[in-house]
Amino acid sequence: MSATITCRGLSVGYGGHPVVDGIDLALDAGQWLAVIGTNGSGKSTLLKTLAGLIAPIAGSAAVIPGDGRGRATVSYLSQSHEQGFLLPIRSRDVVCMGRWPARGLTGRLRRDDQGMVDDAMAAMGITDLADQPLGTLSGGQCQRVHLAQALCRRADVLLLDEPTAGLDAASRERYLSVMDSERERGSVIVTATHDVREAQRADLVLLVAERVVACGPPDEALTADALAQAFGVVISDATGPVVIDPHHGHDHHHGPGAPHVRGPVIGHDHDHGHGEHHH
Repeated sequence: MSATITCRGLSVGYGGHPVVDGIDLALDAGQWLAVIGTNGSGKSTLLKTLAGLIAPIAGSAAVIPGDGRGRATVSYLSQSHEQGFLLPIRSRDVVCMGRWPARGLTGRLRRDDQGMVDDAMAAMGITDLADQPLGTLSGGQCQRVHLAQALCRRADVLLLDEPTAGLDAASRERYLSVMDSERERGSVIVTATHDVREAQRADLVLLVAERVVACGPPDEALTADALAQAFGVVISDATGPVVIDPHHGHDHHHGPGAPHVRGPVIGHDHDHGHGEHHH
């Protein structure tokens, strides 16, 4: 299992109108790219383009299997997903959906498929939630269920949009450990994030703000100047960059709101009532 991603002069957007253009990058098997920026900066649009859900405005984006034949398998986690409030679907059933592309909607999961589901649930720490209806879970627990679904696909390429949204500190560390394991497995990983510390764990960083601000290794791309261009005012403290982000929580096309002070970890995404709750 291996794949590569190559973007050349890529412009992404909707209806012929670019959101971000001039994207040039190459990712090999086992590499992790973090796409970082504010809401509305073009992160999600890039991931949807790589997933084949929307066509490029210009240039090219190629996902190529390691042997150059057939098609690379891609697992895409969107920023929003159905939470199962209308149907009493169990958490395990949701994770099992990650095996459907391999078996088809009417195909029965084999023993090895069930093993992959077990492994993915254990990796995200949700084995004890297997029989819980998805609609009864907290936002953070739901996010871990959907992450497990993406993982059990065992895809060549992982495209994860805001994967740490709603996760508490312990679950974030679990997620980061899983990403390290996926790199060792040979996956190409692309994540969209607000989180500077998450981006620092990646091999490459693409910093966007409706344009490419910086692209390169974390220590080269995540400079105070580049972060200031993307997020607002940046100062430093003992733990790293502190960002004052005037755009957080607001679509750029609707104008910025009042300045919002962010700590060293950008975008904790602990929305009231939707984060992890432990009882």
